[in-house]
Amino acid sequence: MSAKLFDLSGRLALVTGSSRGLGNTLARGLAAAGADLVLHGRDADRVRREAAAIAGDYGVKVSTTLFDVTDRDGAARALDGVLDTVGVPDILVNNAGIQSRAPFNEIEAKNWDAVLATNLSSVFYVSQPITRRMAERGSGKVVNIGSVVTLLARQTVVPYTAAKGGVAMLSKGMAADLARFNVQVNTISPGYFASEMNTALINDPEFDAWVKARTPAQRWGDFEELVGALIFLASDASSFVSGQNIFVDGGMTSVV
Repeated sequence: MSAKLFDLSGRLALVTGSSRGLGNTLARGLAAAGADLVLHGRDADRVRREAAAIAGDYGVKVSTTLFDVTDRDGAARALDGVLDTVGVPDILVNNAGIQSRAPFNEIEAKNWDAVLATNLSSVFYVSQPITRRMAERGSGKVVNIGSVVTLLARQTVVPYTAAKGGVAMLSKGMAADLARFNVQVNTISPGYFASEMNTALINDPEFDAWVKARTPAQRWGDFEELVGALIFLASDASSFVSGQNIFVDGGMTSVV
């Protein structure tokens, strides 16, 4: 198989939540494969700094967009600006997400609403304006970021579990409707990764031990280990792959 299948040179990628954390790692992985970027966040200074850093590191074009992914109208306005001035992305990565932990009987409605809006509804808000234009063009790649909780459940994260389960099925529904336009939609579902969101869990000896015992690889993942799956799903190598949920979890979902 030619390495050119994985070459993203000349492609344009928009990654939500890409000024920090996982989204930043994914954006940098796409840039390393040759893609130009639209970096997204809400902190204007941070987004600009990261855009300049990535452009300098990889020699690609990096544009920026600022909006709250839970604001349907605000997202639509910002994305119209991207589409009109930068162009129609070839690759969309829906990465933005938050977490809220509480036992089911103690979940506050406002936290339920926030997690569902950020992790699930935003995928619809951001994707639809872009996939309409992808469909008109006749090509596109959408990669939604899920979680092992698209398949499994764990105590105290019911809103997140519901949202990420929804993301996996939303990807399948999008794939069913968009495949005829040569737009592929898939999900990448990480296991437990050493991240800012998981700092408290990493520093909890009991939970750290549970993760390592529950994961056949016996360790937390590193964000860089998600880049390969993303490049595959964003490239021509996956031209007949759609509606799939790829678990990058050290084997966690493969064992009892």
